[in-house]
Amino acid sequence: MSLTRRQVTSAAVAAVPFAGRSRKEARTLHIAGDSTAAPKYADAAPETGWGMALPFFLHKDMTVANHAVNGRSSKSFVDEGRLDAVLAVIRPGDLLVVQFGHNDEKATDPTRYTEPWTSYQRYLRLYLEGARSRGARPVLATSVERRRFDADGTARPTHGDYPAAVRALAEAEKVPLLDIQALSLALWQRLGAEGTKTCFNWTATEQDNTHFNPPGAIAVARLVARELLRTRVLTRHDVRRLDEDVPASWITWPPAPAS
Repeated sequence: MSLTRRQVTSAAVAAVPFAGRSRKEARTLHIAGDSTAAPKYADAAPETGWGMALPFFLHKDMTVANHAVNGRSSKSFVDEGRLDAVLAVIRPGDLLVVQFGHNDEKATDPTRYTEPWTSYQRYLRLYLEGARSRGARPVLATSVERRRFDADGTARPTHGDYPAAVRALAEAEKVPLLDIQALSLALWQRLGAEGTKTCFNWTATEQDNTHFNPPGAIAVARLVARELLRTRVLTRHDVRRLDEDVPASWITWPPAPAS
């Protein structure tokens, strides 16, 4: 499926910085990813993508353009024309953070499935090549972990070879790597099986071990910001609040657009 004119226009508007600002000030961090990062509307609250919380940890002069969409894999995001829409608005000096994997793992769905060491890496290279061709800097991120514990209370990895494939690709392509899978797994282990319920979208009617509520999205966004600093993608001037509390009340959900 190709993007509609409205979708392409919306992506462009989301990424256009304020007019009249200098190129340095107008640098934009673009996110290409799935539902774990994606923006949510009010009808999905309290579900929250980590990309919604990332601006709280970045300097106000850095714009975040969150192109992540629920249910997409590295393949379907490309096949639907969404990568083309991102590349249409990306500019020299911008950043493109790429995090997929959750839906690439769906082996029974040929529209989304990729194999870690072949098609997954092949599709991810399209993001790297596209960003570089426009003078932007690509950044790879491993998939944030789901909430899964064994009977002994040990947080278990759920993504198979996909994180390892991202790590290998980042090394081969000399691209900065944000190892969010390893960091989030360690965080879930520290919080424990009960404590992690305060980070995931657990409500009176839903027990969701994949998607986040506001505190969880803030916690993961903090990991992302710290990794951007650690890998020297960003400088100390670019980040803020890395060791400060960020209230969950700062998260807001806009009304869903009229269909």
